[in-house]
Amino acid sequence: MTTLSQLATLRRSAAIQGRVIYALLMREILTRYGRHNIGFLWLFVEPMLFTTGVTILWTLSKSVHGSSLPIVAFALTGYSSVLLWRNMPSRCIGAIEPNLALMYHRNVKAIDVFLARLILEAGGATISFVTLSLFYIYIGWLEPPEDVLTVVGGWLLLAWFGGSLAMLLGALAEKSELVERLWHPASYITFPLSGAAFMVSALPNSVQKYALYIPMVNGVEIVREGYFGNKIHAYYDLPYLVGCCIALTLLALAQVAVVNREITPE
Repeated sequence: MTTLSQLATLRRSAAIQGRVIYALLMREILTRYGRHNIGFLWLFVEPMLFTTGVTILWTLSKSVHGSSLPIVAFALTGYSSVLLWRNMPSRCIGAIEPNLALMYHRNVKAIDVFLARLILEAGGATISFVTLSLFYIYIGWLEPPEDVLTVVGGWLLLAWFGGSLAMLLGALAEKSELVERLWHPASYITFPLSGAAFMVSALPNSVQKYALYIPMVNGVEIVREGYFGNKIHAYYDLPYLVGCCIALTLLALAQVAVVNREITPE
């Protein structure tokens, strides 16, 4: 087979895969949000309400976060980042069972179901973050980001981490119900450790290096560095975060392949 024919085959496969994921994405939107009330707008309105609520609570309680940043800016960058990666596993755990009937179609695989849900979740969190940022900038509660590309880079790394973790847990949950039972308390326990409510620079020097062993902390620090620039001193280990994402991705793909072979369509 020539290189040109191989590329043509690859393009056709990619086009088919894209149509499958798009169809699953539309199905997921209609199933989850329906056509009534504001429908799919809940995709980003819901995380906006969560983030705004946390921002108001932190402002009223005059929370101390260990930096000179306004509490609104601190809450937006922190809690939006948490919503990005933490909600993804919840959507992937138990995602296969309601879609078993679709597995009769040879082009529909387990990874397509996961990817559709991940795109939907990441899209909602991203729209929420961008919309609230623009709104807060407009009313004067927030300054424009110092480096938009750094913000985007940190955000994409957090999405990569959340997506790979979600696919891994989603695949493992098909083998054991224990995964779902453990993830719910674990997701709440990891919130105070994720870097959303503190900055590494505010921690004692002896603790800082241990905080950076938590992958999400590095991502949040990158987002905040892009947002606030020289106003803060961000600590992060980019190679470590990328390494964790690669390792999680490889493990996730391996487990998804195993699950895909074991699926019995209803």
